[in-house]
Amino acid sequence: MDEMRYETPESLEDAVALLAAAKGETKILAGGTDLLVQLRAEMIEPELVVDVKRIPGMLDITEEDGGFRIGAATPSAEIDEHAGVKKLWPGVVEAAELIGSVQIQGRASIGGNLCNASPAADSVPAMIVAAAVATVVGPDGSREVPVEDIATGPGETSLAKGEIVASIFLPARPAHSGDAYLRFIPRTEMDIAVVGAGISLTLDDDGTCTDAKVCLGAVAERAILVEDGAKALIGTKVDDDALENLAAAASAAARPIDDKRGTKEFRTHVAGVLARRAAKIALDRAKGN
Repeated sequence: MDEMRYETPESLEDAVALLAAAKGETKILAGGTDLLVQLRAEMIEPELVVDVKRIPGMLDITEEDGGFRIGAATPSAEIDEHAGVKKLWPGVVEAAELIGSVQIQGRASIGGNLCNASPAADSVPAMIVAAAVATVVGPDGSREVPVEDIATGPGETSLAKGEIVASIFLPARPAHSGDAYLRFIPRTEMDIAVVGAGISLTLDDDGTCTDAKVCLGAVAERAILVEDGAKALIGTKVDDDALENLAAAASAAARPIDDKRGTKEFRTHVAGVLARRAAKIALDRAKGN
């Protein structure tokens, strides 16, 4: 392995300049829980590693417009302990709690989880159904990108050379709405999702679903929104028939691979089961229970 440079810039401008000027492969170090494993296994040999934790805002959670802006390097443990985020988007917190062990969560960030672009990333489906938006900063300034548009495939993102996800914004939650995230893993903890399912839904005053988002993880090349799943819920009381239609839509949308954690057939079935269960939890929360 050739000599690797490690830099700790103290501003986004300096970080962007370092990344943009590098000739070879570059990597950003937020928590490092994926990056350090890849480095030690010699899966990657970057010319430059840019540690962003000294940049102001990268480790902060701040209230904004009724929602919360979370610095991209904020550890999952900080999110878990934040009462405001937990109350507003409990499904996102549930997903962040699933990234590794308690020790790992002291470092692992939802920004890193997003940009590592694993199809099985737990926080991503939960952020997508929360309509989360990433602030991307690069040589041409900043842009706002829906979280679902960051990952393009396994290990691949839409970020251009020199760009960094600086923060993730979780918007205000509409009244009478709820969200939830569930995953299935072979072991009881610290495993990679076989299937993940995020659901958010909004009810009107008489309990009819007026809006919904359904997102699956680990069943395609990236987390996928299931529009037919949302349509199965909207206009209903989220009754058994609607939940059955949701489950069918989720299974139909899944396009998983066979691997050591599960077969295509098993994952397709579980996608429907988890979507149904997550919807029931989200419904309960939307009703204030």
